[in-house]
Amino acid sequence: MRISKIGYVASLPSETYEKVLSKPHYLLGVYYDGKMEKAILEFVDEKGEKLVKIADPTRHKPYFLTSDDPSLIRERLGNLESSGVDSIEEEYRINPLTMERVRLVKVVTKDPLIVRKIRSKFNTAWEAKIKYHANYIYDNRLIPGMRYVTDFSNGAQKLVMVKPEIPQSLVEKVRELFRNEPPETVKLAEELLLLFEESPPKVKRVAVDIEVFTPFKGRIPSPKLAEYPVISIALAGSDGLKKILLLAREYKHDFDYMMEDYPVEAEVEVFDSEKDMLLEAFRIMGSYPVVLTYNGDNFDLQYLYVRAFKLGILRSHIPLKIGEDMIRIDTSIHLDLYKFFSNRAVKNYAFGGKYQEEKLDAVSGALLGVSKIGFEETIGDISASLLAAYNYRDAEITLNLTMFSNELVWKLIILLARVSKTSIEDLCRRQISYWIQNLFFWEHRKLGYLIPNKEDILRHVRGTGTKAIIEGKKYAGALVVEPPKGAFFNVVVLDIASLYPSIIKKYNLSYETVDMKWCSKTIDIVDETGRRLHEVCVDKPGLTAQLTGILRDYRVGIYKKRSKDKSLPPETLAWYEVVQRAIKVFINASYGVFGDEKFSLYSPAVAESVTAMGRKSFYTIVRKAADLGVKTLYGDTDSIFVWAPTQEQLRKLQSWILEKLGLEIEIDKSFTYVVFTGLKKNYLGRTVDGGIEIKGLVAKKRNTPEFLKDLFENVIEKLKSVENPAGFIEFVKWLEHQVKTIHNDIRRKEITLDRLAIRVALTKTPSLYTKTKPPHVKAALQLMNYGYSVEEGDIITFVKVKSKEGYKAIQLTRLHEVDPDKYIELVKSGLEQFLSAFGIRWEDIIGSGGLTELLRNNRA
Repeated sequence: MRISKIGYVASLPSETYEKVLSKPHYLLGVYYDGKMEKAILEFVDEKGEKLVKIADPTRHKPYFLTSDDPSLIRERLGNLESSGVDSIEEEYRINPLTMERVRLVKVVTKDPLIVRKIRSKFNTAWEAKIKYHANYIYDNRLIPGMRYVTDFSNGAQKLVMVKPEIPQSLVEKVRELFRNEPPETVKLAEELLLLFEESPPKVKRVAVDIEVFTPFKGRIPSPKLAEYPVISIALAGSDGLKKILLLAREYKHDFDYMMEDYPVEAEVEVFDSEKDMLLEAFRIMGSYPVVLTYNGDNFDLQYLYVRAFKLGILRSHIPLKIGEDMIRIDTSIHLDLYKFFSNRAVKNYAFGGKYQEEKLDAVSGALLGVSKIGFEETIGDISASLLAAYNYRDAEITLNLTMFSNELVWKLIILLARVSKTSIEDLCRRQISYWIQNLFFWEHRKLGYLIPNKEDILRHVRGTGTKAIIEGKKYAGALVVEPPKGAFFNVVVLDIASLYPSIIKKYNLSYETVDMKWCSKTIDIVDETGRRLHEVCVDKPGLTAQLTGILRDYRVGIYKKRSKDKSLPPETLAWYEVVQRAIKVFINASYGVFGDEKFSLYSPAVAESVTAMGRKSFYTIVRKAADLGVKTLYGDTDSIFVWAPTQEQLRKLQSWILEKLGLEIEIDKSFTYVVFTGLKKNYLGRTVDGGIEIKGLVAKKRNTPEFLKDLFENVIEKLKSVENPAGFIEFVKWLEHQVKTIHNDIRRKEITLDRLAIRVALTKTPSLYTKTKPPHVKAALQLMNYGYSVEEGDIITFVKVKSKEGYKAIQLTRLHEVDPDKYIELVKSGLEQFLSAFGIRWEDIIGSGGLTELLRNNRA
């Protein structure tokens, strides 16, 4: 066993790996090591305490496929050895677009960079743009997140997945669920069941957050330059570690008992040397298999990397490496949670849109109910106690984002990695389209399919036949029932459960089944107008239909029910809740990727077929609701807002839809009231439990002035108490008064500059803005003219003023210079749409002050 110089992780040569994997270990990821020229497999033991990295024992090499003649290849490349090609081999694959077995040439190279270098020299090239470590996972049929042991049964060492024990009662339910499916679908369903029933690893992990000295307020230190000292490093571990490494400096307050003002239950270690402090942080990080950060790729770990070099720390003692799009840690797996929570699929499907922004404060406030510690001074001016508390709070929040609700997020990462066949480091940094692509590619390789290029697919399918309503789209999207304007009480939102996934399964939609000529039996895709758009092969199950259908059936038929089965142990219930959330993420994105030109298996014919059948089903449901006397207020894609339905009406509608369309319609949420503006995806509602849901109305942007943010927050709080039409009348009077007061305060210039200020970060130095100069850049240039130091990353604070440029840095502004008209226009643009939903015109408030119309559309 070889221990690295840093000494925190065992790195084993391939010939000894069987000794370690004689007991089950969880595979967490695979990456390519350029120096070793091998794939590195990352395992953690069943206790989750030790990370083991193993070099590839299979002698796997990078490659791509071509149909070019081997003799021409040799002629084109010349000497194979010098060209970087290791060998040229014969390979057979099934072309999924024709279902024919084709003979290809496999060009094997010495390293992945050679594939990138020579692929353009070939007339045809397939599978040449797949990341090498992903290819390694496909070829070796590996599933990150599952347990593996070494097997020697056939004389050669290989990794074998340890299959979990599955209760017989569950096996019988699954068999019943898929009893009418083709054999290949049943087999795939059984394989996927293993992923859901394997318990997730409980891995020891530590969250890291740093604070850097800044010379003045608003400056974000550049991690590429790392010119200012790191003054605090906080570490919070899942094993109970609570530690703050603090650099000794001149503080304004007594240092010895600094925790009195801002008590925090953490050990504080003070360092005279910044270099020693960083080395201690590296040592602690290396004792954990997983390191968590929040934006560590772009700031914390990147800053530590550059700063360590500047301090003269030897390269062998810096466990960080700058990757293509991540900071890798030699001793640990690094998960950047900022990138995970920024994933739209995670935000919308796993967490139901609970947070709108991806900042740590916004996510933790929504999911944990905990906020960052606030202060007005620069980070370099605050007391040692506040610095320690502030720094540790961020690390603690980062850790707790993987600990809350019985480690829901950690388990979600593991399960998403299993389903998508993606290393957990990649999973946290990639969008849903990459996850789905990985899943499809893995299945292609298992089936012996050639992975086609996007151009191959487009040559086989028909063009789209419907006209898009939204500019930039290539086909018609979802059906929308235009909303009214006004407030309506007792509104129920009906959700057509898994509409698009159900359509994909029912009509066997997949890129290799739509408009393909290889099959003998087809069905037509006909939209709501009766127009025939495409034909779909039904000779055999399409891969997309199989995967999406199985996942949908597991969620609806098994795991949504099991996650609520109180007879199961609490830990099992928590895991099944994760399972159904993870499946929801995949199935809800399964349609959209095929309409995305960036997706490797892009097929607008598939996407158009899905939306066409979705519109047809939606139209049928809305008409049936009308027949039953149910008033539809608004509808979009798979959600229908109905006004004051009876239980009997809902029961009849649900029963009819299930019988006639094979779809389930569920009550998604119930509102005490909903206020519509007359625009789609633009409403406000109070749920029966007192929460407020806002879509497209009043958005609190990070650069919104404080006075306007406060108004929005007060409006939301006031709306929570409204329960009937009389309450609305009082609310409207209050709102009218608030708007009028703010209008007058702006006119009289009674709002302070700090509350009028707009804050925007510089994404590059001001001199690089040549064509156009946004307001914050103009303000930055003004500061530079007055001798202020301005750099990339600085937060520029400016105010709207009466001048030629119209904006001025707050440091240079006096209150009398403020332009009231511009701020009044800002308030008007932010509120006018919202006010109109209540029948209020801006002119009525600012003019005569009268209220001309109240809730005219409400008759409840």
